[in-house]
Amino acid sequence: MSVEQITISVSADVANVYRAASEEERCKLDVLVKLRLRDATRTKTSLKQIMWEISQNAQKRGLTPEILQSILNEQ
Repeated sequence: MSVEQITISVSADVANVYRAASEEERCKLDVLVKLRLRDATRTKTSLKQIMWEISQNAQKRGLTPEILQSILNEQ
């Protein structure tokens, strides 16, 4: 399977957390994004709707950039 790089726009907080993550954690995040994008292209639900739902669920659960950073820093 060939691999191509793409560029996506994210908030500054998300970009900072991603850049600050270790290589191992970035790889894990990359896999999560790949899987989610793959699922989004296989469903009739729009990508915009899926991303909105992910955002809403994360906010409802209290996920903040600081909490995400803390999770990424766990070893």
